[in-house]
Amino acid sequence: MLGVGTVLLAAILAGCTGPRAAAPTILFLDPAKPLTRIAFGSCNRQNRPQPHWDKILATDPQLFLHLGDNIYADTTDPAVMRRKYDDLARDPGYRRLRARLPVMAIWDDHDYGRNDAGTTYPMKRAAKEIFLDFFGDPKGSARRRQEGGIHTAHIIGPPGRRVQLILLDTRYDRAPLHRVSKAERRARRGWKMGPYRPNPDPKARMLGDAQWRWLETQFRKPAELRIVATGTRFLAENTGFESWSNLPLERRRLIDLIAKTGARGVFFLSGDPHFAEISRQDDEGAPYPLYDITSSSLNSSNHRPHRNTRRILGPYGDPNFGLVEIDWAGGRVQIEIRDAAGDNTVLKQVISIDALQN
Repeated sequence: MLGVGTVLLAAILAGCTGPRAAAPTILFLDPAKPLTRIAFGSCNRQNRPQPHWDKILATDPQLFLHLGDNIYADTTDPAVMRRKYDDLARDPGYRRLRARLPVMAIWDDHDYGRNDAGTTYPMKRAAKEIFLDFFGDPKGSARRRQEGGIHTAHIIGPPGRRVQLILLDTRYDRAPLHRVSKAERRARRGWKMGPYRPNPDPKARMLGDAQWRWLETQFRKPAELRIVATGTRFLAENTGFESWSNLPLERRRLIDLIAKTGARGVFFLSGDPHFAEISRQDDEGAPYPLYDITSSSLNSSNHRPHRNTRRILGPYGDPNFGLVEIDWAGGRVQIEIRDAAGDNTVLKQVISIDALQN
């Protein structure tokens, strides 16, 4: 998919012609230049005001990561999905962001096409093409041809300062979720828990077999830091809502894969629940402390956040976005959740790069 020495990050919107946004052009980032400042966020309602794009630009990042629910499509009609991407494309703030910054993107459920949808969603192949059209993947690219959805990875920076960006697809092959009984659902309301229970079936997948093979290959590549982006939270537990803990054997498989491959420098960025939080796991076989920093939502609030027994900071329920700052000389990563104005840090986690190794 990528030429040697060139990393395709995404698309910029060139403008609008008539009722449709113009075809995106491709923006490249120099893969030899170290990454030190990355903005990220999720859950953007394209039919609401979007002042956050200019606030993100004001923090001067090198890159923006979309972590899913980039639009709210909620449809099985490709024409409707394209129109909603067009709504995002026309937003003046978003156009300014795309004119100045490369982006990378993964989806969650609403831009995939349906709330909490997985492998049985009937429009997934068309949704994949629409997504890749919007974010500028060339026709015939490897990402279009691959099995298992829209996952992708890139390594940026010189040896000693390499960041591997791994974007997972947790929708295309994800097994159906299991619901609790109506009686248990009523009981859970007081515990701030959702309707789902863990599925112990060893055949139930979060990632398809092709994506698992691809991920092992990625983890074996040399890098000092690895940012794993997932629309579905990885470390959150006992929530009853969507997370990797609904498929606990798949969650265990990913932790074991980090250990098996000796992949150093892994931490997670995630979206979805419409509040921000930071989760940590350093037990149950984790090869080193694992962190999951969740930023959600960009332009809506959730003042009734649910439980998460892995949460160490948060929740923060007003609109927010995230910043990753990499201090290579100091050997640390600082990850912040900023409020909607971008002026105030509401959550912060500092991670030693040396601590993220087997």
